[in-house]
Amino acid sequence: MAEFLDYTQFVLAPQVLNGLSLGVAVILMALGLTIIFGLLDVINMAHGEFYAIGAFLALALGALGLNFWILLALVPLLMVPLGWLTERALIQRVFHSRERHILTLLLTFGFGMILEDVLKLVFGANTQKPPMPITGGTEILGVFLPNYRLFLILFGAALILAVWVAVFRTRLGAMVRAAAYDKDMASSLGVPVRAVYSGTFAFGVALAGLSGVLLAPIYSVFPTMGRDFILMAFTVVIVGGMGSIQGAVVAGILLTQVQAISSLYISPVWTDPLVFGIMVMVLMVRPQGLFGRLGNA
Repeated sequence: MAEFLDYTQFVLAPQVLNGLSLGVAVILMALGLTIIFGLLDVINMAHGEFYAIGAFLALALGALGLNFWILLALVPLLMVPLGWLTERALIQRVFHSRERHILTLLLTFGFGMILEDVLKLVFGANTQKPPMPITGGTEILGVFLPNYRLFLILFGAALILAVWVAVFRTRLGAMVRAAAYDKDMASSLGVPVRAVYSGTFAFGVALAGLSGVLLAPIYSVFPTMGRDFILMAFTVVIVGGMGSIQGAVVAGILLTQVQAISSLYISPVWTDPLVFGIMVMVLMVRPQGLFGRLGNA
């Protein structure tokens, strides 16, 4: 019994907490994807590159002397006009086409490749690591947790709650949901549908940029950093249900915990295939995802 308690305290619990810190950041990124899909019915394949841009902005502005707390607010604000222009200049041009889904997918995929190359040209291909904004650690129930990861868990949870409140408990959120449900009816009632679409896309991009700021001190910064991370975010969205905020939260916690705990027993090489295998099994049983609806899947 004592050995089991020691194992739980010193081996299992740290992995659970580390998985939770990664989970909240993945959820923030997945929320951007699922909000964009839920309203625009657009799969944004450039979302990973927006995440990388957020990380590089934090790195560059930090080198100019801005501290981490300013960057937390400034970088998402800088991402908003980029998201707005992307939706207006690119997405809107093909949004009303009959082949909208495939065109927007290919368009954002190509745009993501361009953004990645731009990052390579501007910042170089080498990996860079910003300084850890919060140092030291705290002992919680016998588990030593780095203070920055603890901050990441608490800040991410508060932000996820704020997004839920904004979408489901505010007038602006009601306008967004109305435009998603029936854009023609919403427009007839005075909702500025085009502005809502652009604003929602920009909000999703801002969440991706914020995720980049939060994860840069842990996972370093490099031009292709969005590729691997976007796979996990898409997996979370698919398992949770396309367009479901609740599903993104539950699936994000579930899959990152599976990845963290399984790494104790199997080679890290196999943790990603395990997560993707869970996605395949969920789709075989519920093609719409855990909390999605067949009409939105």
